[in-house]
Amino acid sequence: MVNRVILIGNLGADPEVRRLENGAVVAKVRLATNENYKDRNGEWQTLTEWHDIVMWRTLAERAESQLKTGAQIYVEGKLTHRTWQDQDGNNRKTTEVVASYFRMVGGKRDNNSGGGGYFPSAEDEYKSGDAKPATQSTTAAQTAGNTSGNTHDEPNGGSDTAEDDLPF
Repeated sequence: MVNRVILIGNLGADPEVRRLENGAVVAKVRLATNENYKDRNGEWQTLTEWHDIVMWRTLAERAESQLKTGAQIYVEGKLTHRTWQDQDGNNRKTTEVVASYFRMVGGKRDNNSGGGGYFPSAEDEYKSGDAKPATQSTTAAQTAGNTSGNTHDEPNGGSDTAEDDLPF
């Protein structure tokens, strides 16, 4: 079974951070995602959805120091539902994303945000030992060790066809 949520959106406000009695840190943020579509009249419409994101411990501390209103972030986590009672004793139900990872994405950010830059590139997706896609940023040191002219980290005599790059 899989419970995984991936969102890219903009923060509606600075993180709300609390420190619990046991020392744990929890941060809550509101994230807006947009969906654009054409209506029946051919006019572009934007539908905005708001998501409640909860971050714990070191992730919450990072959120407190790095995230500001309007920041665009990439978030991974799991979908959770919880029931609680409001001040009047009414039962309420909330759906939240408990984040396991976030990263700053998008354009302008100040240099102190520490978000790590842009959205992960294809090279970020490959782990050591996996075949890496050919890129134009191959350094002289990488090329020097590969005398066959093959840019696909495979032994000499390997095929350069696209089918060989498939991970299965």
